[in-house]
Amino acid sequence: MLPLRPITYQETDVQLEITPDLAQLRPVLRRFTEEVLEPLALEIDRTGQVPDRAVEVLREQGYLGMRLPEAFGGGGHDLNTYCLALEEFSRSHRVFTLILDGSSGLNPIAIATYGTAAQQTKYVAALAQGHMTASFALTEPEAGSDSQAIRTRAVRCDGGWRLTGRKHWISGAHVADVVLVMAVNDSALKARGGITAFLVDKGTPGFSVTRVDTTIGSEAIKLAELTFDDCFVPDSAVLGEVGQGFQIAMHSLTHGRLGVAASCIGAADRLLEMSIAHARQRSTFGKPLAERQAIQWMLADSATELSMARAFVYETLRRVSAGEDVGSAASMCKLYASEMVGRVADRAVQIHGGMGLVRQFPVERFYRDVRHYRVGEGASEVHRMLIARGLLA
Repeated sequence: MLPLRPITYQETDVQLEITPDLAQLRPVLRRFTEEVLEPLALEIDRTGQVPDRAVEVLREQGYLGMRLPEAFGGGGHDLNTYCLALEEFSRSHRVFTLILDGSSGLNPIAIATYGTAAQQTKYVAALAQGHMTASFALTEPEAGSDSQAIRTRAVRCDGGWRLTGRKHWISGAHVADVVLVMAVNDSALKARGGITAFLVDKGTPGFSVTRVDTTIGSEAIKLAELTFDDCFVPDSAVLGEVGQGFQIAMHSLTHGRLGVAASCIGAADRLLEMSIAHARQRSTFGKPLAERQAIQWMLADSATELSMARAFVYETLRRVSAGEDVGSAASMCKLYASEMVGRVADRAVQIHGGMGLVRQFPVERFYRDVRHYRVGEGASEVHRMLIARGLLA
């Protein structure tokens, strides 16, 4: 094995209080990202497709299923390790964080936590190893961040349920082998016991992908519209208990928000590094950009905001790992980090000038991809509402 290149951090960076093992893992993750993932990122940008090799290399190195128990084929790692991986991989391409989430995020963890033995056997190990993909279908035309307003119905019938409704903006659902669908089984109870989670396999009669949308971000990231037209699923498709769907959906919110925040930190760190390098190399009117006060202030603001986000996210991760109730801190982390990376990306484009606007240059793609973070996993406005609700309670 080649010796690891030493990793240097800016003096303004705040380190995570981690174990010696995790301290050693960061440079390993950094090297893997730069030497293995970055060439794949360039291929993804060029083709608009995720090559099979991307999943294979993550599986070979043990990064798939990181948070799942070893009994299910996972790595048995904690949230801190997972977020560290998200942070480092997001320095290359957002696709890699989505692959990690698909094997260690809401879907596999929900099945591992709430699933029957048969469901766990059928899905969890395959998800953990990337042999199967899953998507989470909650959002509807009339229900986005207001998840209690979903209208997809689940009606009991002999031997199972019939699902009727439509979901949209569902990440990766067009290629998913199984979809975790939230549907209303009791309109009077709704979130208080009237929403049930169902595992619906690809190819189930009455279930179809009716539209695939390309987002503002990378061509490889797709969203899908799903239609359920009197779709029959057996009782064995119910995940957890009947009426437990909303609880299942909410179960991993804190972890999901911190995962997004960690991804924002990694992307901002890479954007700042690229901006510094460009400012040193590019000259205008006889001087490097790095000597222009306007550029220096942009770099200083980005470094300051990045360090503040990193310190807050790392401290919240420490508290979560210690079993503390962090209240609305996870929402604060997601809100601040997603807004922060947007500002850092905007400054990076400005510093790079024309290069920052041209496709096939990383800065331009980062600028588009990080825009997702202010909408996904709860829009910024929703997190502000949740934070204010906690303050005023």
